[in-house]
Amino acid sequence: MTSPAPQDAPPPLTQAQAVAAVAFSSLGWAFDLFDLFILLYVAPILAKVFFPSDNPMLSLAGVYAAFTATLLMRPLGGYLFGTYADRNGRKRAMVVAATGVGLSTGLMGVLPTVQTLGVLATLLFLALRLVQGVFMGGMVASTHTLGTESIAPHRRGLASGIISGGGSGVGKLLASLAFLLVGALFPGPEFEVWGWRVMFFTGLLSSLLGLFVVTRLQESPMWVALQQEKASRKLAASNPVPSSLKAFVPAVLLGIVLTTAGGGLSYLTSGYLPTFMKLVNHVKPTDLGLILSGSALAVIVSSVAAGALTDWIGRKRAMVIYGLVSLVAIPLLYQGMSSATDLHSIGLHAVLLSGVGTFCYAPLLIVLNERFPTALRASGTSLSWNVGFALGGSMPVLVSLFTKVAADLSLSLAVSTALLAALYLAATLLTPARDNRMS
Repeated sequence: MTSPAPQDAPPPLTQAQAVAAVAFSSLGWAFDLFDLFILLYVAPILAKVFFPSDNPMLSLAGVYAAFTATLLMRPLGGYLFGTYADRNGRKRAMVVAATGVGLSTGLMGVLPTVQTLGVLATLLFLALRLVQGVFMGGMVASTHTLGTESIAPHRRGLASGIISGGGSGVGKLLASLAFLLVGALFPGPEFEVWGWRVMFFTGLLSSLLGLFVVTRLQESPMWVALQQEKASRKLAASNPVPSSLKAFVPAVLLGIVLTTAGGGLSYLTSGYLPTFMKLVNHVKPTDLGLILSGSALAVIVSSVAAGALTDWIGRKRAMVIYGLVSLVAIPLLYQGMSSATDLHSIGLHAVLLSGVGTFCYAPLLIVLNERFPTALRASGTSLSWNVGFALGGSMPVLVSLFTKVAADLSLSLAVSTALLAALYLAATLLTPARDNRMS
């Protein structure tokens, strides 16, 4: 297979336009992850209203299964929107996907509960989660390519941290603040009746904000240059994506393994912390909102720093360090947090877990981007990312299913995160270095 000539220097963009592309891609991703984090923050309540059971852990597993259903639909959305983004532009794909995510999230807030409609309520909830998953997969195709294609090569690692991890942290922070505000407006039992619904309604607001951001984006200069080249050569653009991706199967498979491990670590730290603190540490909703806000800030700082470090010392070297730190630190932090009783100690453990759990996640975007040419980057990146995160996102379900009582959660999480960190290290060592090579 002959690779196209490198195009490390994208067509000229002003510095302001390049910064805006990264910032807006990050915000677009943040607004959509906000909708996803909402479910994680109200998971114990949703377990009661949509998946009632005599066993609380089994009910919780039902909620996380619904969360996983969303992730399982993301590869389909990634394929559909990735193909569209490679042919018609990153920006157009982002507009449709952002609208779909917000609407599907808002509709969850009007659903009747099992107590009112029986099992049909559960089925409707699952159906909306599936629809949301398709649009979430579509967001990856655009947000995870436009920013890195617009920035200078020596800043692409930083852009990766800002967009993927920073966007995730901002989305989590916004969801934490919404959780804190709604919890104050609907205290105690009222939250279990109305509060969780209002949380989902805020998804409509995030969709509107996301559209506002997206409409101000510049199209990817690398994609525009490719279209100009195609036009000048009069190249046929009929159905190029599915057949061409066959040549990149090794890149896709390694990308899936990396994102499974990195995504799994993120979901079992930042994603699982709300449940862990409620079931193990018995943190009150108001305190929980404050701790989660601090954890979100830790995710933002950690991801930006982790992405920037890959520009300085190289992707592979940095990722090996992140894998080793995660292998040791995350299990120890969960063990320590399980015995913490002081609120400050619980908060410190949560912040550290969120920060360390983001290390492996932050550079994934640019590593995937550098594995595919511009003509296939949205398709290849979104396929690898969405399949990997579908698998990694199943980790909370497995942990909940194989943990009989809440007291055993810390051990289950320690073992699971250690295995994922080891998998991340192995995949990193097998992945060829392609720092700053985007053709």
